[in-house]
Amino acid sequence: MTRPPRIGIGGPVGSGKTMLCLKLCQKLRERYSMAVVTNDIYCSEDAQFLTKHSALAPERIVGVETGGCPHTAIRDDTTMNEQACNGLETAFADLQLILVESGGDNLTATFSPELVDAFIYVIDVAEGDKIPRKGGPAIRHSDLLIINKIDLAPLVGADLDMMARDTSNQRGNRAFLFCDLKREHNLDSVIAWIEQEVLFVTKARA
Repeated sequence: MTRPPRIGIGGPVGSGKTMLCLKLCQKLRERYSMAVVTNDIYCSEDAQFLTKHSALAPERIVGVETGGCPHTAIRDDTTMNEQACNGLETAFADLQLILVESGGDNLTATFSPELVDAFIYVIDVAEGDKIPRKGGPAIRHSDLLIINKIDLAPLVGADLDMMARDTSNQRGNRAFLFCDLKREHNLDSVIAWIEQEVLFVTKARA
């Protein structure tokens, strides 16, 4: 591989994608040279959030305005995201990891393998404990599934045990984690997965 590994981060609006990017940047920026590309349809809200919270130096955060369906920009015509990633790679020759956050998407969303090397999908319990059972490409085939905001389960009547069973039925041996990303519950497990399944694997291949 002649470029730094890229991890796609997808999920519905409000599931915790940007929070995941923020927490990963805060935990990993001292260990790895990083950059982030965010996708929004008509604004750069997520990039502004990351910049405001000093996730990384501002020049390492690029916001892409897709102007349309977020699926297209990460799966079908990835030109805008490729250009953003290539620009960051040119500007920072030492890059070791790029996060590519999708705009809010649904369970059919997947990332083009030409754009990213691994794909994390984020859902949250407030969407309903039936979400894993519904399946779809993102639930079944993402490299890592994060079920976020587990602190809300008692408030919305979500059954985490049932979600675990349904997720296992849909994903087989593929990894999934229950998290409360805002409070960093299980964040270390997410980081361990990224290092073992993406960063270390890429380094070994190189």
